[in-house]
Amino acid sequence: MKRIAAAMMVLGSMSAFAQAASATSDTAATAQCAALESTDFSSIQDAPTQILGAQLVQAGEGLPSYCQVRGYVTPNVNFELRLPAAHWNGKFMEAGCGGFCGSIVSDSCDHPLRQGYACLATDEGHQSTLIDAKWAYNNLQAEVDHAYRATHVTALAGKAITEQYFRQAPRRSYFMGCSGGGRQGMVEAQRFPWDFNGIIVGAPGLDLTGAFMNLLWGGVSNVDPAGKPILQPADARLLHEAALAQCDGDDGVKDGIIGDPQGCRFDPGTLRCKAGRSTACLSEVKVAAARKIYAGPMNSKGESIYHGGALPGSELYWIGNYVSEDGQTPVAVTFGGDEFRYSAFLPDPGPSWNPLAFDFDRDYRRFGMMESLATASNPDLRKFKANGGKLLVYHGWADEAASPRGMLDYYQMAENTMGGREATQEFFRLFMIPGMRHCSGGAGAYAIDFLAYTEDWVERGKAPDKLLSAHLRDNLPHMTISGNPYKDIAFPLAAPLVDFTRPVYPYPIRARYKGTGDPNDAASFLPVNGR
Repeated sequence: MKRIAAAMMVLGSMSAFAQAASATSDTAATAQCAALESTDFSSIQDAPTQILGAQLVQAGEGLPSYCQVRGYVTPNVNFELRLPAAHWNGKFMEAGCGGFCGSIVSDSCDHPLRQGYACLATDEGHQSTLIDAKWAYNNLQAEVDHAYRATHVTALAGKAITEQYFRQAPRRSYFMGCSGGGRQGMVEAQRFPWDFNGIIVGAPGLDLTGAFMNLLWGGVSNVDPAGKPILQPADARLLHEAALAQCDGDDGVKDGIIGDPQGCRFDPGTLRCKAGRSTACLSEVKVAAARKIYAGPMNSKGESIYHGGALPGSELYWIGNYVSEDGQTPVAVTFGGDEFRYSAFLPDPGPSWNPLAFDFDRDYRRFGMMESLATASNPDLRKFKANGGKLLVYHGWADEAASPRGMLDYYQMAENTMGGREATQEFFRLFMIPGMRHCSGGAGAYAIDFLAYTEDWVERGKAPDKLLSAHLRDNLPHMTISGNPYKDIAFPLAAPLVDFTRPVYPYPIRARYKGTGDPNDAASFLPVNGR
C-alpha cells in the first residue's frame, strides 16, 4: 500500500508539473504573440506593414494552437497570418483566394496549419463578395492590388513577420490556390519568381478578361432575343447523357466519365427533334445555343475570338452557370457582367451597362489596357526555373467556369518557350483530371493531396510522375470559386470514404483501364499517350 501511495504521489507531482509547464508555455506563447503588436514592420522593403492585432488562439476544432496576426500592407491589403504556437515545420504558405476575393478566407489555412506551416491569407486589397466587382469602379489602386501586387507584398510581409516570431526565416515557401487563386499563383511564377519554392495552381483564368468573356458568352448564348433562357436544366441533362453515350468508355471503362473530352466529337445536332421524335430531343434553337456554348466566343462572322468553350462532359455543371435554375440569373451573367461593368475596360462603363450588350465584334479588342495588369499568360518561366521553383498545375476536364482549353494552350506555349516537354517538366507539370469540375467536386476522382506531392518535388527531388486521386463516397458540395482543395478533406483518406480511385499522369499522358482488375482501383489503370 505504501508503494501504491508513493506512486500516486509521484504521478500527482508529475501531473502538477505538466500542468505548470503547460501554463508556463501558454504564458510564454501568449507574450511572444502579443509582442508582434508593438513591433514596427513599416520598413519591410516594398511592403510597409502595420499589425492590427495579435492573439494566441487555443487548440480546438481540429486545429493546433496558433498566434493569429491581423494586419495590412499599405494602402489597403489586409491579411491574416497564422503562426503555429508549437511544432513549426520551418515553412511558410500563402493561400490563394477565388473569384474577386474581397475577404480573408482564413479556413484556407486550416490544412497547412495542421501540417505545421505558418500560413497567410489576404483579401487582395478590397472588401467585396467573391462575385461582385463594384470595389474596382474607377479605383486603379484596388485593381493593381488585385491583379498582381497583393499576393507579392503579403508574401514579403508574411515571411518577415514569421521570421520575427520564430527568430529564423522560413526555409521553404509555398503558394496554393485555385480559380482566382490559381491566377495569383501563375502571376507569382511569372512576375515574382523568387517569392515561392513551390506553387500549386488549380484552374486559373490566365487571361482574366478573356476568361470572363468566355464565361459571359456561355450565359448570353443561352438567351433569346426576348431575354428568356433557351436551354433548360432538363436540356443540359439530356446533352450530358448523349455526350456520355458517345464518349464514355474512351478510357477503356464505362464509368460516367469522359477520359479525354478533347477527343470527343459530340454534336448536339444528333438530339434535334424531327418527325417521329418529339420527346428527349432539342429544338433547332436549342441545338444552336448548345453548339455556341461548346464552341466558345465568336464574332458575327462565326470566327473564333478565344480558345475557350465548354467540353463534352461538363453539361451538368452548366446548370446555374449558363442555364437558369429556378428562375435565377445564371452566374455567368452576374459574375461576368460585373467584370465588364467595373474592371475590364478603361474607363469603366458602370452599373447601367447590360451584359447582353457585349459586342463580340469589337469589345474584346478593348481589353488590352486593363488586361496588362492582370494577365497570367506569359509562358516565359525561365527565371522561376532558374530559381529552382516547381509548378504543379491541375485542371478539371469538366470545368464549367475556366475553360480547360485555355490551360492546354498555355502549357503548349510553355513547352515551346522552355525548350520542349522534357525541359518543361523538370519544373512544370500539368495534370488534367477527368470528370472534375471547377477546382473540386464532380463525377471524377477529384480528392488529391497536392501539397504532399509538391513538397516531395521541392524538398526531396521526387517529381510527380503520377498523382493518386479519389472520388469520395459522400461527394463534397462543390466548392465553386473559393478553391480550397482541402476543405472538409483530411489526408490520408480513410478507406470507407473512398468510392473509387484513379491515377492522374502529367499531361499529355492519360490513364486507361488495362482490361482486367477492379475498375474502381487506380492500380487497374495504365498510362497512355494522350496526343
